[in-house]
Amino acid sequence: MGKIAVVYWSGTGNTEAMAELVAEGARDAGAEAEVITCTEFSASALDDYDAFAFGCPAMGSEELESDEFEPMWDGVEPELPGRKVALFGSYDWADGEWMDLWRERAEAAGITISDTVIAKDYPEGEAAEACKALGASLA
Repeated sequence: MGKIAVVYWSGTGNTEAMAELVAEGARDAGAEAEVITCTEFSASALDDYDAFAFGCPAMGSEELESDEFEPMWDGVEPELPGRKVALFGSYDWADGEWMDLWRERAEAAGITISDTVIAKDYPEGEAAEACKALGASLA
């Protein structure tokens, strides 16, 4: 099994909880998974991992967090085509449009997104199971 980087930004703890669940699912499937805040991750670490799960909640008007997460994403995005990548995050309003926009942006950059998971607020029930399944799929 491979080594998975679960990279996230969280303002309320909801996306952090999702990151932990993604990592749990990967570990349960036999992979090594490391949970990393976006401020501790950069493109220089990409070759250390076999697959990636990036997590960011919906912010503002359905966008990525702009001070810490988006600068990290801008740095890794050009290096992600050809790598196994999944996206996840939580939201509190609207219907999860930010994830559709993020996926479209990634795919326009040549990144194949294996899966996405969103959770309304804290990941419980089906959302928690979907996070674990996302991690297992990356393993």
